[in-house]
Amino acid sequence: MFAWAPVAIPSLPPSDQVPEALSLFDTATGAVAPVTPVGDVARLYVCGITPYDATHLGHANTYVTFDLVGRVWRDLGLSVTYTQNVTDVDDPLLERAAETGQDWEELAEGQIELFRSDMTDLRVIPPDHYIGAVESISYVLDLIEVLKDSGLVYQVDDDEYPDWYFNTVGAPGFGSVSHLDEKAMTERFAANGGDPDRPGKRHPLDCLVWRFSRPGEPSWASDLGAGRPGWHIECTAIALRWLGPDFDVQGGGSDLVFPHHEMCAAEGVVATGRPLAGAFVHSGMVALHGEKMSKSKGNLELVSRLRHQGADPMAIRLVLLAHHYRSDWEWTPDQLEVATARLTRWRAAVESGVVAPVDELLAALRSALRTDLDAPAALAAVDAWVEASAERGVGNQAAADVTRDALDALLGIRL
Repeated sequence: MFAWAPVAIPSLPPSDQVPEALSLFDTATGAVAPVTPVGDVARLYVCGITPYDATHLGHANTYVTFDLVGRVWRDLGLSVTYTQNVTDVDDPLLERAAETGQDWEELAEGQIELFRSDMTDLRVIPPDHYIGAVESISYVLDLIEVLKDSGLVYQVDDDEYPDWYFNTVGAPGFGSVSHLDEKAMTERFAANGGDPDRPGKRHPLDCLVWRFSRPGEPSWASDLGAGRPGWHIECTAIALRWLGPDFDVQGGGSDLVFPHHEMCAAEGVVATGRPLAGAFVHSGMVALHGEKMSKSKGNLELVSRLRHQGADPMAIRLVLLAHHYRSDWEWTPDQLEVATARLTRWRAAVESGVVAPVDELLAALRSALRTDLDAPAALAAVDAWVEASAERGVGNQAAADVTRDALDALLGIRL
């Protein structure tokens, strides 16, 4: 599956006395620590969309967050191998297709294309590997065979649908990502697509890896029986296929900590004997009308709707960057007005060519972003530079050009 058009990233001059590594908050350890890839290639996996509805600001918040991670790594001189999945066959997609009378594949492709256009407008660097669940079925089946050797994969005792499950609690270190107790895990599992009460499972928290074909559902032939993948095994298989074990960052929204990332981590360690990822990094939730934006609830502000109403995509991106990536926040329309005014000020300062020195700004941007991805501090540094340029700037087109490149390369803001 193709992603979207590449994004050109300007090169920047070096800065003195800035952190030499990117530090991020690892949910698994509960601490901010340097994420330092071994060698010169950083490996990043970010969980993608289930394409049954349009990209909302919560999605955009996640993908802009990890776009920043990739930009900081590249600025540090690293290459980045970025993999993202698309869950293009799953219960919510099939249910929405049935509700609307639309073919499920057409629904998925239409929403994937809309996602591509949103990411392009927001200047998100595309993943190197953009992999759909459907095209990864062979990887999933191979992974299930490996997991079967551990004795932790089994079929439920169900004459009609003897689905295959993974015994998650038997995995070494299960629970070390979310640090939840079993009661909290079970509640979240039930609320997020799990089936803790299904008869025949070894443990309520065991997760589905291969679902037997049901009437009217798509399925694929396999030695396990005709069916389709479970949700968690899809990401584990894609990540291991394209990145290998112990890759640098597993990313996604904080709503994925449990069950999704916990389950993936369990499958990964059993399959390889190594951690799935070095760090589990999560972006905060975006709310509307007092509740987290959710496709199931319908309380959404869509990136595409804002664009069609005339919003500058760079202003939308600035709204997202104005909040620390780990914070939960609520969308209000006035934030777009503030971001649009900020963008206008930045553009005017750079286009005037009458600017303050850029060296301190460049160092401040790098320091902020390399320190737990502090985008709000980075925006504040640019605001201060704009004010200084208005007060005591001098004609210096070269400095203005470096500033333009810095905002593009580090923040993804194209003036």
